[in-house]
Amino acid sequence: MPKTKFQDVIFGLMMVSLMVYGMVVYNISIATGGIGVHAFVGAVQELPIMIPIAFLIELLLLGNVAKKMAFAFASPEKNPHLIPYAISVCTCLVMCPTMSLIATFLFKDPSLLAWLKAFGLNLPMALLYQLLICGPVVRFVFGLLFKE
Repeated sequence: MPKTKFQDVIFGLMMVSLMVYGMVVYNISIATGGIGVHAFVGAVQELPIMIPIAFLIELLLLGNVAKKMAFAFASPEKNPHLIPYAISVCTCLVMCPTMSLIATFLFKDPSLLAWLKAFGLNLPMALLYQLLICGPVVRFVFGLLFKE
């Protein structure tokens, strides 16, 4: 896990980039009725828009909110191994509705119902993707880059 502000920025960029890419592939797959090369290629086109937005929101606004939420129920003293997972879940809980709202207004019908549908479809995927793929991959690569 990051120990300095610089490491926090690098970790955040890595996590946001992988999460955004995966979630955009997922949303394109839903919109087009299936996953394929088109989803992976199409997602690359949205990255220059969505990665900076997600990174700034996470870094400046919601990252600290998620950490405060996580530390409200997970104690580093009692179970330090639970902390990364608690932060991951709480980050998904605050970032998913926010990014679903932004993506709905940028790429879909900007309505409350469209946002609720996107959020409802995205939250389970975001949680699973974060806990099973993104989180472990980014923590592993980050650990290689910043050995303690």
